[in-house]
Amino acid sequence: MSITRENVNRRMSKIVRHGNTLYLAGQVGHPGDSVEAQTEETLRRVEALLKQGGSSREHMLQATIWLSDMRYYDAVNAVWDAWVPEGAAPARACGEAKLANPGLYVEVIVVAAVP
Repeated sequence: MSITRENVNRRMSKIVRHGNTLYLAGQVGHPGDSVEAQTEETLRRVEALLKQGGSSREHMLQATIWLSDMRYYDAVNAVWDAWVPEGAAPARACGEAKLANPGLYVEVIVVAAVP
């Protein structure tokens, strides 16, 4: 089974496709924006990569959400819940981690099926 990579640089690929499975690199918003604005931008970026890779929100299999502080959990979930299509919620984990930039509050990693 072949592996294809898109949006590749020395460090990473934003999209890796293996068979009918799409793996996205972690996506973030703009440092310094509110957690809600960062979450909205992050999900716009996830959706654009899903589309580029031939998938969609309806085909997400798994999502990992990293928060810089768990106090953002409810705010992120409010944006997430409005974004995920009804009946298409992926398997999901959410935890706290130190993110690459102190102005970042949320990072989302997604694995999706390609129909």
